[in-house]
Order: sequence, then structure tokens, then C-alpha cells
Amino acid sequence: TLQPEAMLLWLTLALLWSPTCWSGALYGYGGGSYFSTTKDNENEITGIRVFIGILTLSPSIQVRFGSSWSERYGAQGGTPQEFVLQPGEYITGVDGSYKIFLRHLVIYTSYGREATFGENGGRSFSAFPDGSEKVLSGVFGQHKLLGISSIGFDWDYPIVQLIYDQESTTPEYLGTEPNIG
Repeated sequence: TLQPEAMLLWLTLALLWSPTCWSGALYGYGGGSYFSTTKDNENEITGIRVFIGILTLSPSIQVRFGSSWSERYGAQGGTPQEFVLQPGEYITGVDGSYKIFLRHLVIYTSYGREATFGENGGRSFSAFPDGSEKVLSGVFGQHKLLGISSIGFDWDYPIVQLIYDQESTTPEYLGTEPNIG
């Protein structure tokens, strides 16, 4: 029989490798190298840059946190198309399509704006958060030599920043106030 410590270790490993602990759905056939933007706990996503290649393939993607762009994930080349969010604006949903590679993305924001990259064609997908107040917090997936072979989206609540009035100790909220209760 296993000792309690060994049983706890096996239970922990089993939970970590179960599908319920994976980040989320991947859209596309996959294969190649994995990528994931590193979540910035101090800055929200403030922009998306997609590089459009021949045959309207989306060979690579970048995400901007605050004023800094992430590493470029995917293939080299392509023409950059950029969508920069306004202050206080969040990405609240994504539609897209893929064939062998990602072909099309539509980004929806909390201000009712949208940005379209590439041309629609192939299998369609829609990605939205499971909570009405969650927003896009990261992008992950796989890429090969010629482009992004699968893509997924991390959703989380917006970062709440507190500032203190220098003459008072009462905090003021910047952005979205937390939903308590």
C-alpha cells in the first residue's frame, strides 16, 4: 500500500495532467513548436499585431502588454497589421478560421470595436470567456515553419489598480472595480 505522502503526490500529478487543468481550447490542427505569451500581472493587453503572408495565411502574431510587444510567435515574414486598444478597452471575444494554418481572426472589444485579420475560410471557431467580466489575458498555441497551426486564448479578470490620494488613505480604483459578493 502507498503511504499518504505518495498517494497525495499521485493525486496531484493526476490532477495536473487532467484536461481540466489545461489552459483552454486550441483551435486548429496543431503540430510544431508550442508558444505562449507571458501574462503581465501589471499591464493589460493593449494591442494585437498579426503578420499576413501569401494566400492570406496568418504566419505569426504578437501581443502588446502596456507599451511592450511580446515575442513574435510563428513564421518569419508577412505584412504586419496592428490593432491598438484605447485606454480602458479590453478584448472580449475572438472569432476565426483555419485550414492547415490560421487564416482569419476577428477581435471584439469592450468598446464595441472589432478588427479583422486575414480572409475567412476553412473551419470556423469562436472564443469567448466563461465569465461575463473576463477579458483576454494571453494567447497560446503551436506554430510550424509556415505559420500558426493552432491558437488558444486565456481569459481572466481585468487588473485592478489602486492609487492613493496623497492627502488621504482612501483608495481609488482605476479601471474596473472588483465585483464583490
